[in-house]
Formats: sequence, structure tokens, C-alpha cells
Amino acid sequence: MKQEDIRQLERAIDEITEIASGFGLDFYPMRYEICPADIIYTFGAYGMPTRFSHWSFGKTFHRMKTQYDFGLSKIYELVINSNPCYAFLLDGNSLVQNKLIVAHVLAHCDFFKNNVRFSRTNRNMVESMSATAERIRSYELEYGTHAVETFIDAVLAIQEHIDPSLVKPYPPMPKKSASAPGGQKPKSAYDDLWNLDAMTREASAPGAKAETSRKFPPQPEKDLLFFIEEHSPVLEEWQRDIMSMLREEMLYFWPQLETKIMNEGWASYWHQRIMRELDLTVEETIEYAKLNSSVVVPSRHSLNPYYLGLKIFEDIEKRWEKPSQADQERFGRTPGEGRAKIFEVREFDSDLSFIRNYMTKQLVEELDLYVFEKKGPEWKITDKSWENIRDQLVYSRVNGGFPHIVVEDGDFHRNGDLYLKHYYEGVELDLKYLEKTLPYVYQLWSKSIHLETVVEDKPVVFTFDGKKQHRKFL
Repeated sequence: MKQEDIRQLERAIDEITEIASGFGLDFYPMRYEICPADIIYTFGAYGMPTRFSHWSFGKTFHRMKTQYDFGLSKIYELVINSNPCYAFLLDGNSLVQNKLIVAHVLAHCDFFKNNVRFSRTNRNMVESMSATAERIRSYELEYGTHAVETFIDAVLAIQEHIDPSLVKPYPPMPKKSASAPGGQKPKSAYDDLWNLDAMTREASAPGAKAETSRKFPPQPEKDLLFFIEEHSPVLEEWQRDIMSMLREEMLYFWPQLETKIMNEGWASYWHQRIMRELDLTVEETIEYAKLNSSVVVPSRHSLNPYYLGLKIFEDIEKRWEKPSQADQERFGRTPGEGRAKIFEVREFDSDLSFIRNYMTKQLVEELDLYVFEKKGPEWKITDKSWENIRDQLVYSRVNGGFPHIVVEDGDFHRNGDLYLKHYYEGVELDLKYLEKTLPYVYQLWSKSIHLETVVEDKPVVFTFDGKKQHRKFL
């Protein structure tokens, strides 16, 4: 960029930041970088400016960069959830494009800072991922690139199966050593008497069994990655270390998966309102209108999270700003609370509760949403009931859009087999993907892997014993 262009952008950033603060947005200090397309798409493929090397990132980069080169898609910016918050702008953006982008990323940063799902986020993840990359490189030098990359392949195959609970402390598995009240280790030979009463009640409970017959784990464990890291009989220390680091990275990305629709809707809502406050020329207004319409346009083939999130936020503001007489009497709403309500939603909700609580019949009809399925060679609309449409959207966001799979038994058949269970909620697993993933889990566990799910409304168990795949209907 030319020096005059940079100065104009700096003045625009100052003006937009002041407007955003005036609206009540609360964000971390911002750092802006102008980057060429190769850098932007490298960051987009890796997910961060610094990360470990893996072939899958190169594959993603090639696909994204090819689409950019042929004019099929374009990344205008990337924003990193950190403190300070980093925004990378594409070199070649016009001034109006950068104005919209700055307004957009300020709202993203406000969301990162204030939404409860991000409350436990590591805000120094850029540095942490850089340290992770260095450690993995050292393991490659010590154990060989092929061994490390093959192991990472297996971990990435199940990386989404973690437990991002806001309440349950880490680590999720109980310690084997006894502890005194308050989490302190026993300081004398008599401190275990504190637990005597609880031990007596447990031993005398109806149906109590011997210690050796207890299920392992006692309750279904959602954090498959942590469970394997802690209890796999074959992993070496360097492998456990890599699993721990990749799990931490996934925990960093998880809130973004849980709030995709909200986050993009919030950023789109505010970039529109901030841009209205700017003194744009006629040419700039037309350029902005074209760019904005391309961002929040409804898609014919899938849901645009920018558009859906924006419309829900606008609907919430309208219904709380000017509640109907019925809403005032039934819910006790008072007029003039629209802006306060959307800030409350931004703070406490995720996509699940956002859609479940605020997707109304009127909004479904306004957006012309429907459920469609493939019937033979054609796609056909199968349902236009607003409750079913809302529920279908909710189901698609359960567990960040990934299957909910738990460890049922880590010592199945008492020979160390791993028994997993899929919590079926109306959507079947992709069987081809399942059969390709089980060998990776076997690689990490070294014993037979069993996965219970539902196929064509019938419970079935898929098994991989290290050599062959089996399936058995229950």
C-alpha cells in the first residue's frame, strides 16, 4: 500500500474504533497487519499465524489459494482471538473494504472478550502454538518425521472429541491417590479418616460390587482425547505430550465452533451499524452496499451463518425494543430494552440456545426456511413446520456439529478393549468415515475398538481388531 493509503486507513481505524466504543462494544487492544494473499491463505489453512507443520494444512492451503486465484472465493481478513487481538487484512483491499472489515473484526473481538464460552480461552495461544511447533519439530528430529506425522494423523482423526465443559475442572479423570478435604494431599497417616464415612456408605449401598468389578470409567467419558492420552497402554511420553498439546489447541478453537452463527451474526450486525455512521461518498456507499450484500446474502444451497445470525439478532432487538402487548403481559417486558437484550444474548448464549430460544415462527417464515432431503435422484422439500426447522437447526449445532461419542468402557471384556458409544440424535454417522477412523483409534489404543451406533433405526456395533472391520446388529 502507498503511504497515503496507509494514513487514510489509520484515520479510518481511529474513527471506527471510536464509534464502536460509543456503541458499547468492549474489545481488546487491536493490532492490524496488511498481508499478501499467500500469507492470508497460509494463516487461513493453518488456523493461526504460527502452528506445527502437517500435510493436511498444505492441502487446505492449495484448495483455498486455487479458489482465490480463479476468482471463486476470497478471504478479506482473518482475526485472531488473543490479547491483544490480531487482524490480518488482505493487501489489495480498497479503503471501503478495509473500513467494513475493521468494523467487522472489532465486533468479533468484542464477542471473543465477552461471550462466556470464551471465558477460559488461552489469550496467549499464538505464543503457545509457536512453542508447540518447536516441541513437535524436536520430536521429529529425535524420532523421525514419518513417525511423528503418522501419530499426528491419528490424533487429528479424533481431535474434535474433547470435553469443553464450562463447569467440570480438568483433568476430568479422578486421581488414583487419595486426597484430604480441600484437595490437599494427606499429611499424616490418619488423614484418610476424613473419607471413612463416604467409603462406608459406598460399600454398604444396595447392589455395591467389589472394587475389581467396577466399570472403567465409572461414568461415560466424553473427552476421548484425554482418556486415551491418560490410559492408553502403548503411548510413549512424547506421544502423550503431543496429544496434550493438540488437545489444548482444540480447546482453544472449540468456542468458535459452538458460536459460529452468533459470532458472525454479531459482527455483521455491528459492521452495518458502524458503517452507517461514517461519512461515505456516493461511490463508497455503492461499493459498501455491494460488498455487504455479498456477505449477508442468503444462500440457495446452505445456511449462511452471517445472514442467519444477523437476522436473529435484529429480530431479538425488535421484539425487545417494541414488545407487543401480549409479550408485555406474559413476559413482563418493558419497551426500550432491545439493545440491552442483544448484549445479554451475546454474553451468555451459544448457537444451541441462540437458535432454540430466539428462532420464532415469524422469523422462519420471513427467511423462507425448510427441510429438504434427497428422494431418489432429486432433492425435495420434506418439511416446512417451523418447530421442526428450528429443531433441525439445533441438532446440527449439537456438540459443535460433530457426533457426540463417549467412552463407555475402557476395559471391555476385561481384556483392555475400548468400547465407544455414539449418542444417536436422529443423524446417522458417515459409515465410510467411521470405518476409516477406527484404525486410527486402534493405533492410539492398541486393543480392539468397538463403536455402538444406530443404522437404519437399528443398534449396531462396529469393531476393528487391528486387521479387519466387523459389524454386529444388537
